[in-house]
Amino acid sequence: MVEEKKHYMTAEGKEKLEKELDYLKVERRKEVVERIKVARSFGDLSENSEYDAAKDEQAFVESRIQQLEQMIRNSVIIEEDASNPDVVGIGKSVTFQELPDGDMETYKIVGSAESDPFEGKISNDSPMAKSLIGRSIGEEVTVPTPGGDLLVKIVEVN
Repeated sequence: MVEEKKHYMTAEGKEKLEKELDYLKVERRKEVVERIKVARSFGDLSENSEYDAAKDEQAFVESRIQQLEQMIRNSVIIEEDASNPDVVGIGKSVTFQELPDGDMETYKIVGSAESDPFEGKISNDSPMAKSLIGRSIGEEVTVPTPGGDLLVKIVEVN
């Protein structure tokens, strides 16, 4: 039997997925079924674009429900490691300064299920996070970015 992938996330991230799952099952499914009923009333299904679009949407919703159920079932809640407050890890925010005289940037390292770079949340599977995890305040680290490697100094871990 193939072992399913573990999905690392914060308790907040799991709660967000559970809310999305509940919305899809309770509300969105009903909306899509109603769209299908209305589209069927238009007649010939072979030339009915509204029906095709509603069926495509239904397939998407059902696929997302399965994906969310699998992620929640295989979730591993990230516990903050209080024994190493100065060490970068999953669930912690890290602030670093680009060297030699660059900007300060802060990212929270989260599981892939809740990563959102636009909100400053990066996946623990990302090259940047992998280069930072396990490092401490004061360390200089080479971080891979799409624009090339970047030398940074870790200045804060929360």
